[in-house]
Amino acid sequence: MSRVKNHFSIKNLEHLSGIKAHTIRIWEKRYQLIEPNRTDTNIRIYSLENLQKLLNVTLLYNAGMKISIIAKLNEQEFNDNVKKIALSSSSNQKALNLFKLAMIDFDQNLFTKTLENLLEKHSFETIFNTILVHLMNDLGVLWLTNSISPAHEHFLSSLIKQKIHSLSHSLNSKPVKDTSKTFVLFLPDNEIHELGLLYLNYELLAKGYKTIYLGPSVPMKSLESLLEIQESLYFVSYLTVEPSIDKIDDYLCDFEKIFLLNTSNNLWLLGTQTQYIQKKYPKISLFRSIPNLTKEV
Repeated sequence: MSRVKNHFSIKNLEHLSGIKAHTIRIWEKRYQLIEPNRTDTNIRIYSLENLQKLLNVTLLYNAGMKISIIAKLNEQEFNDNVKKIALSSSSNQKALNLFKLAMIDFDQNLFTKTLENLLEKHSFETIFNTILVHLMNDLGVLWLTNSISPAHEHFLSSLIKQKIHSLSHSLNSKPVKDTSKTFVLFLPDNEIHELGLLYLNYELLAKGYKTIYLGPSVPMKSLESLLEIQESLYFVSYLTVEPSIDKIDDYLCDFEKIFLLNTSNNLWLLGTQTQYIQKKYPKISLFRSIPNLTKEV
């Protein structure tokens, strides 16, 4: 496993905090809010503690506190103000910063408290679509800019998945309200990015539908047994990296022949790879987002 990232460039801090590098430099020089080390060539290198401090400073700053006031707080006052805002804040950006801080520090307790605080004011559907989706998109940028390690990403993704599993489990014990559709949720072979699919399964369960959740990396051949036990299936898949651009239409042609032609079955697709589909398929529908799909339901 890759080592946990514990030093950051000023660009890493910019991506993680949303504060421009130029502003960070001003805060350093004028207020000594954070004190980076420097390389032999005088390039700033920030520690994990520097990043944690900046995220908390950003939390206070976005809450309306002047940077000059923040700089004058002693350690106890600083921590008390951060805790107060963390427990009372309803701002999406503040919640995003808290989740990022929880990720960087591997702090499950902070993640749980932040989520519980949000759930007191909003539904999980609202939190997922307005905050967690943006958080995962930010993780993509942080990954590409080498601002976080694989351990950080896996830690945060696992916590979100655990929550969705917990919510879905509670819904599984309730009777099915709508028997008009049965949804089969799966990811193609070698596709492992299941967070969106997992959340969609929760949404469908919440609406009272029966779902058959198969999860990531399901070979097409494995789906054939479903044809023997049920009719009128709605297959649902999230294509993030698979099938590849040059193979996606071949995959869909095969899927159509086996599962859709001469049946009442349908295939619903989401994900970035859908933009590369060249052909038209009468029983395959494309959706730009989870809310777009759930409206169709």
